[in-house]
Amino acid sequence: MSTSQFTVEKDATSFSETASNAGMVPAHSGNMLHMETIDEAVAADQLAKEMQYVDETKAKEIEEELAHSKQQGYRPVTDDEWKAHHSLNLKFDLFVIPFCTLIYLFCGLDRANIGNAATDNFTQDLGMPATAINTATSWFVITYVPFMPVTTYFGRRVGQPLYLGVAGICWGILTLCQAFIKTEAQLIAIRLLVGFFESGFFSTAAAYISLFYPRFNLAFRISMFFFAYAISGGFGGLIAYGAFNINGSLFGWQYLFLIEGGISILLGIATPFWLPTSPGSAWFLSKAERAYAEKRMIMDSAENIADSHRISTRDIIETLKDWKLWMMLPCAMLTTMGPTGFTTFLPLVVKGLGFSGAIANLLSVPPYVAGACVVLLMSWLSDRYRKRGLFIVIGLFVVIIGLILTVTLPLANTNARYGALIILLAGTFVATPLNTSWLASNTPDPGKRTLVLSLNNWSNLAQVYASELFQPQYGPDYQLPMRVLLGLMCLAVVGYTTNSVVLLLVNRWKARQVAKMTAEELQQENVSDKRVGDKKLTFIYGI
Repeated sequence: MSTSQFTVEKDATSFSETASNAGMVPAHSGNMLHMETIDEAVAADQLAKEMQYVDETKAKEIEEELAHSKQQGYRPVTDDEWKAHHSLNLKFDLFVIPFCTLIYLFCGLDRANIGNAATDNFTQDLGMPATAINTATSWFVITYVPFMPVTTYFGRRVGQPLYLGVAGICWGILTLCQAFIKTEAQLIAIRLLVGFFESGFFSTAAAYISLFYPRFNLAFRISMFFFAYAISGGFGGLIAYGAFNINGSLFGWQYLFLIEGGISILLGIATPFWLPTSPGSAWFLSKAERAYAEKRMIMDSAENIADSHRISTRDIIETLKDWKLWMMLPCAMLTTMGPTGFTTFLPLVVKGLGFSGAIANLLSVPPYVAGACVVLLMSWLSDRYRKRGLFIVIGLFVVIIGLILTVTLPLANTNARYGALIILLAGTFVATPLNTSWLASNTPDPGKRTLVLSLNNWSNLAQVYASELFQPQYGPDYQLPMRVLLGLMCLAVVGYTTNSVVLLLVNRWKARQVAKMTAEELQQENVSDKRVGDKKLTFIYGI
């Protein structure tokens, strides 16, 4: 995200003393220059007017600081700022991320649990064809993808914590209902409704998390959040193993739906009471910490976060014209094939190696654990070295190695094939959170960022193709699906590499333009409406 952070040394003038003591931060919003201060005694409007006049002796310093901050995002300077920065991140890591992760875990469980149920004779017990699982998975996308922008917009209007909670309650109720269906039509109807209520969850939650962390602390946190989806298949396997061994009057798959649906409802009820709407309203922070939390996000994004709940007409237009989104979306669609396919069908793939339904669910856990560990490692490295595309490509190469082993090893070599699945799943989940963080950090305007992330989630259309790939007739070795995925992952490597190169070239062009500008022109570029958000010449794209 772009920033306008700079410091002004104390001198003989009262303004310099006031500015230094207040911790001024200019932030562009509309036609005004907004200022954030820690000292509430200083009027923001007065500071905004005074900041239009810059001491010529400080011009070079401002120019250097402006260029540095635009490239780096928010960076603490003093030891006290570093201490406060780490303290805030830790508190958000403890109070915001785990709860979001827990809700998303059950979002993933309720979405993919029909795959676990299929290993316990779900379709046979109800007299459905074996393809009913594939059909229901495809129909899920019909409401899940088109309604993403609508439900995400609604989430911003009513408040993201409230929306996330209501969505969790609704898909939990539907999962309970799924335990008592009798026909394939009823299954499809429930999956359509689950798709609608889950549609805006990921983009809303990702945009919500981005309100709390500066741009280069974001990828690891979104990956911690996405970690829930990565392990949901494994966690679902454990729950399924337990549910299938319950001796009662219901089928094992019915107990599975009742357990997961009930927990989703309880989490949904608690969500709006636990999650704050913004850093400035965090109940677990002191007044000074809330003020600093808002200040650093203004400095990081060059936006007034007080307006972050609004989506303007300009945001909609800018989103539709955003070339980065439309370059990234096809790549995201390719790499989403793996996560959406395997979270539903991995238990069936493992069962195809010759294991029983309960054991197949249990053995689906290690591949998901490997995927979760690798996605956290790659996202940490991505934040550490401030590279997104590079680590996405590394993750894709891990997937490609796993796919090559899967299609070349004989089905009779059970242990080796299972090991190949672990390697395959280890890299499968890397691209999605890094792709999301990449787009989020390259979109400084909060309203536009929400729309960009929701449209990027159209990549889940890949679930339609994934459900058609893993048809029963391709089992037990699923050679055709694996070969198709291998080709698509190679194509994704080309796509993400191209994205990185294009962004690098744009950055170099911007750097040449900035080099020709005076300090006054740089200052005007920062506060003017001529170019907004990432279009500003002083905004440097993350690659």
